[in-house]
Amino acid sequence: MGLYITSLASGSNGNCYYIGNEQEAVLVDAGISCRETEGRMKRLGLSMEKIKAIFISHEHSDHIKGLPVLAKKYQIPVYITPATLQNLRFGLDYRLVNSFQAYEGVQIGDLTVTGFPKFHDAADPHSFIISGNGINVGVFTDIGTPCDHVIRQFQLCHAAFLESNYDEQMLERGRYPYHLKARIRGNHGHLSNRQALNLFTGYKPEYMSHVLLGHLSKDNNCPKLVKELFTTHAEGTHVVVASRYEETPVFFIDGAPVVYNPAPVIKTKSVIKEVQQLSLELF
Repeated sequence: MGLYITSLASGSNGNCYYIGNEQEAVLVDAGISCRETEGRMKRLGLSMEKIKAIFISHEHSDHIKGLPVLAKKYQIPVYITPATLQNLRFGLDYRLVNSFQAYEGVQIGDLTVTGFPKFHDAADPHSFIISGNGINVGVFTDIGTPCDHVIRQFQLCHAAFLESNYDEQMLERGRYPYHLKARIRGNHGHLSNRQALNLFTGYKPEYMSHVLLGHLSKDNNCPKLVKELFTTHAEGTHVVVASRYEETPVFFIDGAPVVYNPAPVIKTKSVIKEVQQLSLELF
């Protein structure tokens, strides 16, 4: 039995990713409104009743703005680190709040969700591996640089949501002020097309069947460019560019089971906590 995945939204205007099996599912982030989440799920034939948990990667608005209404309406448990919770600009029903720690798997029915640290300018940012019956799906977005944590988890995935935020030349020539350009391409910003492609070509396992490229900048990237770039190097992996405006189709991820070993990486530092917060609304 494999896993079903879709990107409900991916971009600076909202991020939300669905991973599930026949019985239950989880959302990673809830960055679009409850109404939009419901509508996109309905169009895909997915049931809100299957969603048993929401996992929050970090506190930036494009990852959480739909969270309070969605969680309250459907009484969905929210898994969030204490530092991220402290940096929310709204309250959550404490009865729905659950904490998680890096490399400690959370069991949601037959799914296991494991968070791991990454570099991004947030209080305590994490990415996730969702595993079920030996099938592993990773969510790799909002990453400044591919650290050892990211690389190790990527090598275990049958499918991945992978950030490909900006084209370096488009960003350099674009209208953004210097400080914002520096923030985006810094070690706590976002992955460029080149960085994402290097991760993909250098560490993609042979059994990775799908890569869903996401969080594309509206101003500093081009979906056609990203599609062509990754398809050229796909070597059998199905390449999908996730939209900021609509959901992708649902993809069924199957294959030979791979045991996910969540042992942490020791030599790489966890994400630096003291970072300057800059507005995310411009990209």
